[in-house]
Amino acid sequence: MGKLWIYILKRILLMLMVCFIIMTICFVMIRMLPDQLPRGNGDYAAAVLAMRKAWGYDEPILTQYLIFLKKIFTEWDWGVCTKVGTYLNPVTNHIAEKLPATIAINLSSVLISIPLGLLFGIYAALKKNKWQDHIISVLTMLFISVPAYVYAFLVQYFFGYKLGWFPIIMASGTNYFSWEMIKSMILPVMSMSFGTIAGLMRSTRAELTETLTSDYMLLARAKGLTRRQATLRHALRNSMVPIMPMIISEFVMILSGSLIIEKIFGVPGIGSTYVSSILERDYSLFLAVSMFYTVISLAATLLIDLSYGLVDPRIRMGGGKNNE
Repeated sequence: MGKLWIYILKRILLMLMVCFIIMTICFVMIRMLPDQLPRGNGDYAAAVLAMRKAWGYDEPILTQYLIFLKKIFTEWDWGVCTKVGTYLNPVTNHIAEKLPATIAINLSSVLISIPLGLLFGIYAALKKNKWQDHIISVLTMLFISVPAYVYAFLVQYFFGYKLGWFPIIMASGTNYFSWEMIKSMILPVMSMSFGTIAGLMRSTRAELTETLTSDYMLLARAKGLTRRQATLRHALRNSMVPIMPMIISEFVMILSGSLIIEKIFGVPGIGSTYVSSILERDYSLFLAVSMFYTVISLAATLLIDLSYGLVDPRIRMGGGKNNE
């Protein structure tokens, strides 16, 4: 247990160091760009002048960075929105407002994709080299090969425009349990689910197929277990070792959203906000969302590594498998 906590502490420190390096690089590159805060006229000019002074925009880059770090660590102040959303709205408030929409569509996608991916993968493995397996394999390659935004345009055109079954753009509001909101979320959830289902299906089929042909499965059958009993008691559990980290990463990444999908369907989430911050050159918002994505990605990587030890007790963090 002591070694585990040391390993986790080392990984967290490494994660913080990577975050600091990425934040430093992003800050320097952003502050080298022109038009950081347009001066404007009237009251707007006075507000911008006060912001420039508070954040040290006219100071050397090192001084600017020290002011930036001080505001983050002492006040958790990442700046204000200058182009996106409500003018001069704190960046942290703007991100908090956009998170629920991103979580809603991503969580829905994960809850649909994981069971379907596992079920189809298990079914394909049990029907190996039969026509059911061939059909599932072809569909898997198709869904994996085509980008998600292509499916977004297709479902938007056929189910939204041609058939008129679902809204093309996600409904506004915060009541995510209303029928209007649920109906408007169906198309973006479908677009995000295809790739996840296909990827999980392929991995499950590959792992379970290999497990079903292993020596200990033959031994289990020789001891009198039926194929169904051997599959449920031994094959599924062992094949889940490499698959569980994929599932855990999907749940962790529900906060990150999908940049293109959210933009296509007008989802007021983190992904579309990130794209808007780039297009509108809202640098404070861009830096904050970039660090948000960085932290989520690094946290997902850490949880994936730790999940191996939870799924398979033989695996010890930092020490490989325990061969004793």
